[in-house]
Parts: sequence; C-alpha cells; structure tokens
Amino acid sequence: MTQLLIIGLDGATFDLIEPWANDLPNLAGLMRRGAWGRLRSTVPPVTFPAWTSFMTGVNPGQHGVFDFTRRVPGTYRVEFVNATHRRRPTLWRILSDAGCHVGVMGVPATYPPEHLNGFQISGFDAPVAVGIDRSFVHPPELYDEVRRAVGEYRTTDFQEVRIGPGWHRAATRSLLDVLAVKQDIAAYLLQKEPWDCFMVLFGEADTVSHHFWLYHDPASPRHDPAGAQEFGDAIRTVYRRLDEAVGALLALAPDAHVLIASDHGFGGAGDKAVYLNRRLAECGLLHFQRQSITNVGAGAARRLALRLPAGAQERLFRLAGPWAGALESRNRFAGIDWAGTRAFSEEQNTCPGVWINRRDREPLGIVAPDAYEATRDAVIEALLTWRDPVTGQSVVAQARRREAVYQGPFVSEASDVVVELALDAGYSYAVQGSGGRPGPSLRVLAPHEYLGAKGSGMNGTHRPDGVLLLAGPQVRAGIVLHSANIIDAAPTALHLLGLSVPSYMDGRVLVEALTVDRPVVDIEMSLPDAASPASYSPAEEAIVAARLRALGYLEDE
Repeated sequence: MTQLLIIGLDGATFDLIEPWANDLPNLAGLMRRGAWGRLRSTVPPVTFPAWTSFMTGVNPGQHGVFDFTRRVPGTYRVEFVNATHRRRPTLWRILSDAGCHVGVMGVPATYPPEHLNGFQISGFDAPVAVGIDRSFVHPPELYDEVRRAVGEYRTTDFQEVRIGPGWHRAATRSLLDVLAVKQDIAAYLLQKEPWDCFMVLFGEADTVSHHFWLYHDPASPRHDPAGAQEFGDAIRTVYRRLDEAVGALLALAPDAHVLIASDHGFGGAGDKAVYLNRRLAECGLLHFQRQSITNVGAGAARRLALRLPAGAQERLFRLAGPWAGALESRNRFAGIDWAGTRAFSEEQNTCPGVWINRRDREPLGIVAPDAYEATRDAVIEALLTWRDPVTGQSVVAQARRREAVYQGPFVSEASDVVVELALDAGYSYAVQGSGGRPGPSLRVLAPHEYLGAKGSGMNGTHRPDGVLLLAGPQVRAGIVLHSANIIDAAPTALHLLGLSVPSYMDGRVLVEALTVDRPVVDIEMSLPDAASPASYSPAEEAIVAARLRALGYLEDE
C-alpha cells in the first residue's frame, strides 16, 4: 500500500521559504519535484481551529473548535478546549478504522489521544506545564519506551512575563534543542513502528516568528537594529534546521508520498493596540461599571501569580485550580455593566469576535430575540466605521455574521459577529483587553512594549496563508496550486491512500496536483453522536491557561 508521510511546520510561510530557497534544499527540492502553493487557513488563522480543520476536512462550524477556549453555554465563563470538543472524526481515525496503521506525533488539539491502530503522542494542549506524561500517549507504554530509547519528549515552554537580557539567547538554544529531540523521536518511531500514514508536527517556526520578527524585519515598526545584530538571523536559523529535519525524515521514507503543511502563515505586528470593548462603548453598545475592589484585587493577584517561576506557578495552579480558572473568566469580562451592555467581546488576539448580550441566552442579557439582527447590524457598523486616528484607515477589514463565515451544526458556538482586523501598512494590530476600564479604543505602543511581553502582544503574528507541498509517485511535478484550503488536506490524503472521501467533508481532493487516474469517490459515512465534551478539571484548566499564556496565546490586561 502507498505510504503517506505528513510533516506539519506550524506557522511556516512561503514569504520566507521562497526567498530562502537556496538555504532550504529539501523544501526547495520538494517544490521542484512536486506540487506546492499557499494554503488558506481558517477564520481566524489560529492553531486549534486550523489544525482541527486540517485533520477533519471540515470547517469549524462542523467540527466545533473555534479557538483555544469556548464560552460555557448560559454563563459568562470560558473553558479550555481539548480533543473531546472535536465533533468530526480525524483523518487518522478514518484510516485506522479502515485497517491502516497510523502514527501521529505532536499535533495540537489532540489531547486526550485517540486509541488508534498505531500510536499517538498528543500536542502541547495537555494539562502539564513542561514536557509530557503518559496521559499524552497511546498506547501509554510507548511513553516509557521512547524515554528509554531516545529521551524525554519535550515541548517548548517560554516564560514571557519577564523578557530581559539573555532571554532570546536562551530561547534560541531551547528551540533548536527541542527540535532535535522531536526529530530523533520521529525518526525512531518511523523506523520502529509499522505505518501507512505518519504525521509529525514541529512548532518551532511559529514560536521563533512570534518572538524574533522585530529583529528579522528591518521594515517593522518595532524593529530593533541593535538586537538584530545578534538575533536578526534567528528565524532563518530555525528554518534551516527544520529543513534538515525534513530531509532526515524523507530519507527514512524514500518511497512515500509526502505532504508538508502549515496551519497559517506569518507576518509582523505593528506598534498599535486596539480594544474592542472600548470601541463598542464608544458606540453606545457596551457600558463599563465602576472598578470594584474585588476586580482590582483579582487582577493584581493574577499578575503576581504570573510572575512566579514556572515550577511555582504549576504548584500554585494545582493547589488553587478553581480560583485560578474563575480568574481567567473574570479577566475577560471584568468591569462590564451587563444591564447596559448590548454587545461585548472577549478581546482575545487569537479570536477577536463580538457576542450579543441576548436575553434568551446570557445570564444578564438585555437584547430581546427580535432585536438580535438589528443589534448585530449596529455592531458591524460600529466596527466597519472604526478608523485609526493616526492614519485615517479602517481598523477592521471584515465584520460578518457567524453564519456567513461558518457552515454546520455548531455555528451557534461561534461569536455572533466574526471580526477580521485590517493590516496597518502591512502589520497587525495587537488586540488587548480593556480590563473593564474605559479609555481610548486605539493607542500607540511605547518602545518598551515592542518585544511583546505580556500585555503588548507578540511582535510576530499569524497570517491567513500557510504552506502546502505535495510530492511522490502520484503527484505532478512543478505544479503551483492557486486555491488550496486547509480543509482540502484530509480528502487529498485519503484519495492518495486509495480510500473514499466521506461526503460530509467540506474540502476537496486537489486533483490538479495528482496523476492518480481513478475518480474521486464520495461515500456516505454515518457520524457518531456527539458526546459531551470531557472538560478539564479546574486545576487542569488553570495549568493549560498558564501554558498558553507562557507561549503568548493568551494576553493579560
């Protein structure tokens, strides 16, 4: 049977791969002998929904994963998403059920691992602070075997609250060390385990781009020429090392088809922060209440906890999980006067949507059901008429009803208005939390905020177009793909492996890239009833929150 090797390069972009092609011989070679093109991500282009769409072949309205968190129905509370929130089967579940041997390693949003005909090592979203434990792995005894034979599987975990002298130097070393360990483990499993489809994901291109873009890009509003003398080549160094890893893994599977993909692209962040709730307040759609001693004290306690060393943070979160989990929700909705609020945002940089404070849905909702559409109209107008006072340009590129963006039975779990921010001269605005306080809806960052420590946004941010490379015996050479979408990966993989494509999948087989002469076969597949998600315990939620914050995916007020 045909084998398929999938390598995920989280956050990789052709904006860097193409100009660096001479330094990336393995990726450049795949582009010459296969098909390649930009891979359109989900809206928003963020890790959890994007990789979930990659592995299921459907849009978030079908699989139900829209961000790292989800609103708990009927509350002003959030919980952290895990694999049990995914409502559609993965590519490897389908392959496993068809009798194929599969291996999956390091893909986000896959904890807890599936019981497959093969093995799985879950991604970084499991409730431990650093590295992994046996709960990440199926079968669990594989965890001990890998530790003995190769070493400890590690995940990159940076503390961003205190970015000071020496931080970037240590971060670079850590990125390269962790990458090498993951390559060694993948190589061991590729040779030791039988497989028809094997996927390994490397997250280092994403992490280095988040933190080192201001050194790499001399046009960035945050550019640091002095720091660039030492760190200006850090992103390129990581890309070179990833290219070496790709070459080493390809050498272990010389006859396999290869699919290389990223979940989104990358670009620079500008020097301006925006506050969605303050914009809604300017337009009379949201009211803030007076700051209470409780809210101020909670914010101070939260900031103090985040300044503890990583080990101390973990111990605190395990001991005080319920308190810490409640604090995360309070941080998003603090200071909102619900009695005077028709619309509100969680103000998350990863998923900047707006919710309507509906009377029939929210605990303190005031918008009647028959006023819902008019309120959404008002929100969309408020966002589309928002202008940057410095440039006069639009702050928001698109503000759309959720059903205009997503399709499927779980659209109702998305925010009522989906927001896509404009670029400011090619650079992203940083979405920050209002912290329950009125103020300007846009401000220019101070130079000390440029690095992207907590509260100022990271200096590199996601872009909608990721990468896709296909190569192998049934792939045309030299084909440039012009309309590939991340939902196309799963049906294309199934077709390459000789299986039918489930008719519920939104994606299509990229037939223009293939020499396969057999027709695409759609089959009706009965979907299992959606089980109730297995939420993390409060302590686990708090630890996942700490991890995501340390990686820069959650912002502080």
